[in-house]
Formats: sequence, structure tokens, C-alpha cells
Amino acid sequence: MSASEVAVRAEALVKTFGSTRALDGVDLEITTGTVLGLLGPNGAGKTTTVRILTTLLKPDSGRAWVAGHDVLADPQAVRRSIGLSGQYAAVDENLTGYENLWMFGRLYGMNRSDAAARARALLGRFNLDEAAERPAKTYSGGMRRRLDLASALVAEPAVVVLDEPTTGLDPRGRLETWEVIGELVADGATVLLTTQYLEEADQLADTILVIDHGKVIASGTADQLKAQAGREQLELVVTEAAEVELARKVLIEVGSSDPVIDEKAKRVSVHVDTGPKALIEALRRLDAQDVAVLDVALHRPTLDDVFLALTGHAAEDQANGDKARSRRRKQKEEVPA
Repeated sequence: MSASEVAVRAEALVKTFGSTRALDGVDLEITTGTVLGLLGPNGAGKTTTVRILTTLLKPDSGRAWVAGHDVLADPQAVRRSIGLSGQYAAVDENLTGYENLWMFGRLYGMNRSDAAARARALLGRFNLDEAAERPAKTYSGGMRRRLDLASALVAEPAVVVLDEPTTGLDPRGRLETWEVIGELVADGATVLLTTQYLEEADQLADTILVIDHGKVIASGTADQLKAQAGREQLELVVTEAAEVELARKVLIEVGSSDPVIDEKAKRVSVHVDTGPKALIEALRRLDAQDVAVLDVALHRPTLDDVFLALTGHAAEDQANGDKARSRRRKQKEEVPA
């Protein structure tokens, strides 16, 4: 792939903090005009990677280029080529939403009228028109997040780096943000996206990297990664309890594992290798035996299954563990000495 087709490249990035090896030889490549989703548990090295690529942190070894510029040799050129929205909204709470965006425009070198026009356009794009003249400190967490994302787009950068961009947003805000990211890519931007929401990567990313303990442990499209997580599962629900055994026998014949039976729900499920073909064959055989099927489904592996298979735990377990540790720390802080 030629240099012009690659917007971001990293080779063998290593970063240590004391005895902790945050990055241990990370390689990545993002084709121009695509979205790379960086997935992994908290502490896996995602944010460290982002900080290196955005010149906020120097690697101990390895090299990286963004928009054709070496992050170590020419950091200023990298900064002119990127927009960054970090994990926490970085807006001036004493300025209004409009003033924040106008200020960013001026810092990027826009004249007053261009900065004003860009600020108004972005306020509309992120549904912040009505709050434009209010200080950012009066905004909800979701509104601040949207304002921070808007600020990353002021200069219409070639590369946009989004570190968990929808954290704190309600479902509507997340969908709106997804739409904006889609529009960015349609306009030719390249996006590096880190996220804890697996469905977000599934929805937005052209390519996904799974990182754990500072190493890339898997990469590919969402479909390719799902294929690594296991086989599809065929699930049938019959109308009569007496027909469960017949359904089990049929699924033994079309499946590739021992069927699992839920007698109470009259449900039988089995892993299959041939997907839709196995489903059609199972229904054909059951129909031939006059077995009435109430419901049928073919479940593909999800990115959560991928996460579990590759890291040893589900993403939800990781998030719950982080919340529990946070609560324990807070409780310790509240205990009188």
C-alpha cells in the first residue's frame, strides 16, 4: 500500500511506566478514508496509543506517522493534521458553547468571520443551537461531550482521533454522534476510534484491532473477528413439550455440537457450521415429522463473544469490575481515619 493510501501508521510502539509495560510492540495501519476501531479492556494500552499518535506522549521505541508526518520528527505538522476528542471533555466551562468553538477556530488560524461561521455550523450539527449562548458549565455531561467532539472538528482535520467519544451520552446522543462520524468518513476523513461499546465498533469501524496488555492480539473486519469467536448457533422453540426430543434428534444431525435443551421453554439450540443451510435443513426435517416450530433463530457470534474469546472476559464484566473498584476506592476514601 502506498504512503498516500495510509493515513496513520505505527510500527513496534513500546511505552513503559515504571515496571508497567503499557505498550509492547504495537503495530497499526489506517487506510485513508476509513475507520479503525481500537478495542480492549481498560488498561490495555488504547489511550497510551492515542497519546503517542497525537504527540502528547513519546514512545520509548518504535515509530509512527500521521497524515504522512513523523510524530517525533515533525509533531507540529501532525497537530495541524488532526482533531482530537479525548476521554474527558476539554472545554472551557466559563465560555459559552459558541465562544469555545469560535476560540478553537481562531487558535487554528481562522479569521473572525470564518471562525464564527464554523462555530455556528458545528453547533447546529451537534444540536447545541439553543444552548449556544450559555456557559459550558451549565451543560449536561452529554452536551459537554458533544461540544468537545465539535471542537475536534473545527479545522476539518484529515485525521480525527476519538477516544471513547460517546461516553456519557444518552442513546439519542450516541446515534447522533455515529451519524456525524459517518458523515466525516463520507467526506474523506480518517478516524481512529477507541471505544468500550462493542456495538459502536461493529457499527462504525471498517477494521478492528483488539489490544490487551499492550499487545495487538487480533485484527480484521468485524465479520472476520466474529468468525474467530466461534460457530453460529441455531435455536428452535417447538409448540409441544413432547416434540422437544424430536427437535433434539434433528439438531444432532444438522449441528456440530451436543444440543442444549431448555425443557421449560421448549427450546433446543446447537452450534452449526453451515449457518442458513443448517437452519433450512432442520426445518425441512421437522416439517417432515409434523413438528410445529413456534420460533427459530440463527445467532452469529457478537463482538462481545470476540472480546470474551480473546481476553478471557466479556466487555460488560470489565466495565462492571471497573465500577466496583471505583466504588471500593470511594468507600475507602469516605471511611474516617
